[in-house]
Amino acid sequence: MSGGSWKTAITKVEPNKLVVRGYRLDQLMGNLSFPQVIYLLIKGELPTRNVGKILDAILVSSIDHGVTPPSCQAAVTVASTGAPLNAALAAGILAINEFHGGAIEKSMQVLEEAVDLMDRERVSLQEAAERVVRDYLEQNQKIMGYGHRIHTNDPRTVRLFNLAREYGISGKYIEMSEAIRGALKKLRGKDLPINVDGAIAAVLCELNIPSELANAFFIIARIPGLVAHIYEEITRYQPMRRIDFSAVEYDGPEEREI
Repeated sequence: MSGGSWKTAITKVEPNKLVVRGYRLDQLMGNLSFPQVIYLLIKGELPTRNVGKILDAILVSSIDHGVTPPSCQAAVTVASTGAPLNAALAAGILAINEFHGGAIEKSMQVLEEAVDLMDRERVSLQEAAERVVRDYLEQNQKIMGYGHRIHTNDPRTVRLFNLAREYGISGKYIEMSEAIRGALKKLRGKDLPINVDGAIAAVLCELNIPSELANAFFIIARIPGLVAHIYEEITRYQPMRRIDFSAVEYDGPEEREI
């Protein structure tokens, strides 16, 4: 039984023509970058070049983090069983959830809460940060986006914030993320670095991207890395091998300059 006609505001498909959010797809090709078209799809309007550049930096920042993250372990393990690329890739994507990749959304929510408090009650950046941090600590809730199991000064965060300032995108959310770091140090006595999830959260807030889509940006970013690890697994190793992910050793090219 037919449900009748329904509407979509994203893409119109006609013979010899594809229109995305009102723009012909063949005209977008060669004129807009992939991150710019992602923004167009999500927001419905064309972004500036600098917005495209910062989104590009976000996608590169999360493109891979070795074989130890759960998504890569899942993808490589499934690839080792002889599963096709799409199945191994799907396994990796399905491993991206609340505690792996989901930190960006939760970090955005904290930043939005703190900035809303600052604007609504007209308090200082530092006071808003301390009030939110104190509230989370009293409820024994973790503030996502701070601390890292490997990095004490996440190089991706430093670069992302520098680029945001260079592109004129840095604002109150990035300032708030840094104020929350200071509040955590003051109230907990530990200086936790802003990790890449926290940095991405701050930039996405600056771009007014809905927090519900935070995981989407992590997934889009991580797919190429997963594909590379899957392909290496099926071309370099025997199927059904016993994989100890903590025993991996890098044997790729030595560090080189661009």
